[in-house]
Amino acid sequence: MLAFMAVTGVLGYWNIQGLSVAVRLPDEVYAGMETLVTLRIENRKKVLPSFLIKAALPAGSTSFVLLRPGKAESGSFLLSFPVRGRQSIGHAVISSPFPVNFFVRYNSIAVAEDFTVFPAPHPLTLPVRGGKPDEGEAATAAVHGYDGELAKISDYRGGEPLKLIHWRLSAKHEEFKVKELSATADEPTVIDPELVPGRDLEQRLSCCTYLVNRLVKGGRPVGLKLGERMIAPAATRSHRLKLLGELAVYGKD
Repeated sequence: MLAFMAVTGVLGYWNIQGLSVAVRLPDEVYAGMETLVTLRIENRKKVLPSFLIKAALPAGSTSFVLLRPGKAESGSFLLSFPVRGRQSIGHAVISSPFPVNFFVRYNSIAVAEDFTVFPAPHPLTLPVRGGKPDEGEAATAAVHGYDGELAKISDYRGGEPLKLIHWRLSAKHEEFKVKELSATADEPTVIDPELVPGRDLEQRLSCCTYLVNRLVKGGRPVGLKLGERMIAPAATRSHRLKLLGELAVYGKD
């Protein structure tokens, strides 16, 4: 019996050794909202496989039946983070009942993964034109203008400026054809969290998150005024993520 316990103890010990864990999160993680987290575990042992491995983070876990030597496997699960700000996953706990399901052995593995949790978006009525409609809202038609990009060619209706007449196509079709241009981009918007409606700072930041997402996704340049700091407006995805990151840490210094 002692020999059996010694052998199974050694096998169980080596089963959870030589493993490394990495965590991958999406670019956008919002406080209080479930996020799909991918956990990748690699068996760095050259010869021995690992069996019945469970890898757990503080609020979620995933399991692997077999980890071949020198190979890696990935598993995903939903995880939520209750508060905004910069956060880190300090460690993952590896456990396994192998080989005889009599004892469960554990090992803690460091995980070097830092990330930012954005404030949860809170709907707010837009005081300005523009923005991407929310689900369930009717999308407005594109606005015509005289200074934007070429949208289409249409028949002359009598009220268009002469500069919009497409003379070559008009001669070809023996009737006036005019160029329809899209309207120029909306005026840039600068959001100040201290001026946005809300019962407290957290709700104001949530409203700012909603506005940033909606306006930038709708093509409107957006900037932030954070105390004495000013972040110039832009309308790219990377800029939107930068603004959300600033809102995530605002007031925590």
